[in-house]
Amino acid sequence: MPDHARPAAPTRGESGGVLVTRPLPAALATAALLTARGYTPVIAPLLTILPCPADLPPPEELQAILVGSGNAVDHLPATHRQLRLLAVGNATAARARRAGHGAVASAAADAARLAALAGATLDPAGKPLLLAVGEGQGAALEAALTAQGFRVLRRAVYTTAAAASLPAAARAALTAPAESLSRPSSEGPTVRAGLFFSAETARVFRRLVEAEGIADRLSALVALAISAATAAELRPLPWREVREAHHPDQEALLALLP
Repeated sequence: MPDHARPAAPTRGESGGVLVTRPLPAALATAALLTARGYTPVIAPLLTILPCPADLPPPEELQAILVGSGNAVDHLPATHRQLRLLAVGNATAARARRAGHGAVASAAADAARLAALAGATLDPAGKPLLLAVGEGQGAALEAALTAQGFRVLRRAVYTTAAAASLPAAARAALTAPAESLSRPSSEGPTVRAGLFFSAETARVFRRLVEAEGIADRLSALVALAISAATAAELRPLPWREVREAHHPDQEALLALLP
């Protein structure tokens, strides 16, 4: 292609601002991807991930570990890294490998596929499975595994604390002059979309914008949801549009960007 016909690479912020509502440090990795695509990330974490004291069985008493999120991986002890680990998706599996887990397999989808992967690769008559989850999570996956004959030890290895108010960056973006929500402004990025990586995050966002009386400012924005459950939490708000990822991972979510 001749040089004069080559499209110009996007500059930072050219494609507008995007709210990144996932917890740190994952929000920083997402922000880097957005910047590379020409968007300006507005980092506004709505959940804080905290460790949960967990009484985990020694590794020799377990057959394998199952994790439904990368947050669970981050809170597993080094003593358990030699066990087989089944992850809900590819990003979680990659996170486990980076953390030092050796035998890692990915269900590349969701909790239902993770249960199916366990059924296909593990022994229901063998040692118990450690299901490492966030506090209050994993009951449906535990039931699916138990229905296949597995003994399951569900343990909360982390918990989440919801933001008490909207982060300042999100509030500033949403309460900017109305015209800046639909076209570029010299004051800051055009806020075009919000990224939501979990139903819990979407639920917190909805509660906060309603409590602060600024839900009406969403009418020019597109909400991008990683799953049907996340989209369901967002739809009661007056977005211009709610888009749902065809696959529950970050790449599919980013592909929805306007």
